[in-house]
Amino acid sequence: MHYRVVKPFDPWKKGSLCTCPFKYTINPYTGCSHSCLYCYASAYIKDFFNPRKKDRLLEYISKDIKYIPEGSIINISSSSDPYIPLEKEINITRNILEKFVDRNYIIEIVTKSDLVIRDIDLLCRGRSIISITITTLNEELAKILEPGAPSPLKRIDAIKKLSENSLPVVLRFDPIMPFITDSEENIENVIEEAVDAGARHVVSSTYKVKWDNLERIVSRFPSLSKNFKELYFVQGEKIHGALYAPKGYREKILSKVREKVKIKGLTFSTCRENLSYLNDKEVSCDGTSICLKKLS
Repeated sequence: MHYRVVKPFDPWKKGSLCTCPFKYTINPYTGCSHSCLYCYASAYIKDFFNPRKKDRLLEYISKDIKYIPEGSIINISSSSDPYIPLEKEINITRNILEKFVDRNYIIEIVTKSDLVIRDIDLLCRGRSIISITITTLNEELAKILEPGAPSPLKRIDAIKKLSENSLPVVLRFDPIMPFITDSEENIENVIEEAVDAGARHVVSSTYKVKWDNLERIVSRFPSLSKNFKELYFVQGEKIHGALYAPKGYREKILSKVREKVKIKGLTFSTCRENLSYLNDKEVSCDGTSICLKKLS
């Protein structure tokens, strides 16, 4: 089947690294203005931090939608945040939601922006689940790591508002960055605040080195240059084109996250870590199965 813009989500060609259920994905924009130091998409999308709209996007969605079965999961979005500031002006994400919400799809929003609460009316009309990414609650640190993204406290407030409207929210606690956000204090604070605000599932992963993102990180944290190079280039391993921290480190940190999550009584999953044994079996790793349980 030839899809123009709404495509099957298969970034690793059906490899075991991704444990998500089958879904489709649409990126409303090319690029993203959050300018996160750790961004992986900037390695393969030209001029990534200069977001732009896509020509004839809504027209192509109308054509693709004819071939997407009822009940499918539609991810918005896998690489470019659907709620960048440009969305306030041109409403592309909102227009996409208007096409999807009444067609019995599960809509999975993934964002770092509190702008998502603008669309609560549409999200409540269908089966929707919203993943909010938070890496730290330290405002100064967040401004360095994610200079174009809304404050993490605004994201916590978005979790609360979405939850108050009976919309299931997933905390994406990722990427956890060695030497920067992997302290027990940071882990505990993020989980405590997000869960208390109403998050129902937690997904977590560690930072992966791509050719350009380490350059950005080291430019802002020069004293950590040797630490990163030792952890990733000497001790680490290459998986699907990215350098991973050694398995022992990833297992230790993500087990700690899991422990904190289970204390709060939530389900937990890792993402793209080859550590699926840490994932709870009663829920899909992305949390979309919560929508199915709600339906039954």
